[in-house]
Amino acid sequence: MTNKAISHARRNTLLEIESTTQTWWKEANVFNADSCQEPPQLRQKFFGNIPFPYMNGVLHLGHGFSISKLEFAAAYHRLNGMNVLLPFAFHCTGMPIKAAADKIAREIQQYGDPPLFPNLEEDNRLKYQWEIMHDLGIQDSEISKFKDPQKWLSYFPHVAMDDLKAFGLGCDWRRSFVTTEINPFFDSFVRWQMNKLKSMGKIVKEARHTIFSPLDGQPCADHDRTIGEGVQPQEYTLIKMEMVAPFNSPKMKAALEGKNVFLAALTSRPETLYGLTNAWVSPEGRYGAFEINDTDVLVLSHRAALNLAYQGLSKIPEKTSCLLELTGYDLIGLPLKFPMSFREILHVLPMLATINTRIVDKGTGILTSVPSDVPLDYIWLHNLKMKPDLRIKYDLKDEWVLPLEITPIIFVDGFGDEAVAERVCKDMKIVSQNEKVKLEEATKLIDSLEGKLLVGEHAGKGINIVKPLINKSLIETHRAILYYEPASQVISRSGDECIVALTEQWFITYGEVEWKKMAEECLSSMKLYSDEARHWFEHSLSWLNKWACSQSFGLGTRIPWDEQFLVESLSDSSLYMAYYTVSHLLHGGDIYGARSNSSIRPEQMTGFQARI
Repeated sequence: MTNKAISHARRNTLLEIESTTQTWWKEANVFNADSCQEPPQLRQKFFGNIPFPYMNGVLHLGHGFSISKLEFAAAYHRLNGMNVLLPFAFHCTGMPIKAAADKIAREIQQYGDPPLFPNLEEDNRLKYQWEIMHDLGIQDSEISKFKDPQKWLSYFPHVAMDDLKAFGLGCDWRRSFVTTEINPFFDSFVRWQMNKLKSMGKIVKEARHTIFSPLDGQPCADHDRTIGEGVQPQEYTLIKMEMVAPFNSPKMKAALEGKNVFLAALTSRPETLYGLTNAWVSPEGRYGAFEINDTDVLVLSHRAALNLAYQGLSKIPEKTSCLLELTGYDLIGLPLKFPMSFREILHVLPMLATINTRIVDKGTGILTSVPSDVPLDYIWLHNLKMKPDLRIKYDLKDEWVLPLEITPIIFVDGFGDEAVAERVCKDMKIVSQNEKVKLEEATKLIDSLEGKLLVGEHAGKGINIVKPLINKSLIETHRAILYYEPASQVISRSGDECIVALTEQWFITYGEVEWKKMAEECLSSMKLYSDEARHWFEHSLSWLNKWACSQSFGLGTRIPWDEQFLVESLSDSSLYMAYYTVSHLLHGGDIYGARSNSSIRPEQMTGFQARI
């Protein structure tokens, strides 16, 4: 069989046609859109926009796929005689570029320039930022320059423009621009926008619990996350179970004696705490004794302590103050007091990781045990009672476990006098802590039941009524505090695991009733091309309330009246479509607006502020 040379003649002919045509387009300014002498009538103009891409890398096939839809529509309307405006700009505001630049700086500092990375053969590892840049076609001799965020702004927009021109995008390139304060014209535009909103009373400053990156030192919005988009802060009640002396070891006595020490656990069902029998810890789990003020110490996981520190509950603001490192084994057997429980003394008991995988990674790492209403608590306590070998393994005294009785505290129609968890576990034939699916189903079933409290000052009242009352009482009597953490894991673009912090920020009040009504009326008059698109708009308007429009880390425009903050990257990109209509008159061919040949100067712009 002979190998014949493959001919590329037809492909080359097409490429020649493409090149010739694109040259003609450029020379004839085919895609430049200018205003008409007379205001256009209906169906005489078409303005097409696609969200401008972020310049922390090169464009990919997904960009090409999306752009092609708009490009087709623009070409169609142009063929029908419309005056078509299709502009394209480059978004650089926010933290991704700064975060990536800082990663390169850290990698150089740690591994050299060029860096010699360890463990490059490991499977499933995350790539270093240097490797990502190399994969983008950047030479090692150039990568170190990208530790300066401004290098990204001078490099990637031009690469994107070249790629889009080769792609054949029918764009009015005169209107292209780069965001952030590097562009004095766009910077002035955003400052004007923020000043306008503030003068209308649409921007306020307040403290709120927010997803926060300690590494970046600022809130972490959805678009600043690699994991956890859409995750919100979740509120819990953190109960304080008093640790009763004597302590288990000399090291605990030395560090904690004379202080008010509490074991901290979370609950979302405070009404069940009348049935509290004990606390659960992970034997191998890592805990600490953390000072939250001058007198009180909480024992809990390190991640929970960090959340508390950023919520104003640490002796050292925004830092943990750990008096003592502990493991779950150090805590097992410790006596506790919690006034709401029927039992005078509770004890700390072990819960295996096979039952509740890595409980230290969620909440405080310590769980309340309410076997009357929680199937998992019921099953594991039952096993500790029935299996002496388990008690011996963890050095548990019989008096810590065997006397623990399950007392019904909630009445549900159809369950008789039995405790709810006991009845459900028997009905579902759950006998082992390893029956995870059944236990989850049982828990969901119990959570859905409506019942009445059988005990306490609110006996006879419905659970939905008493829950907030009991929660309020626990907090007012200092037996509990409010605690927040992300509902699930959130990782920032800097690679940092996020927490929840109580931070002061500037917010745009999108949820204001009259303003939202105007947006809804506008939406109802819009022509959309699918019901699904309309539903998405309606859904967004339904939940959108106060949107944080400020951040401390990254690139962008400064908040005009509070320059310690930058304008958040979605807030500076809400009106850029309007900016396209005048950008060519301002920039004079320079996407940065710094070397404009326009007779209009940046300092003539409303909102301009000179940079020192």
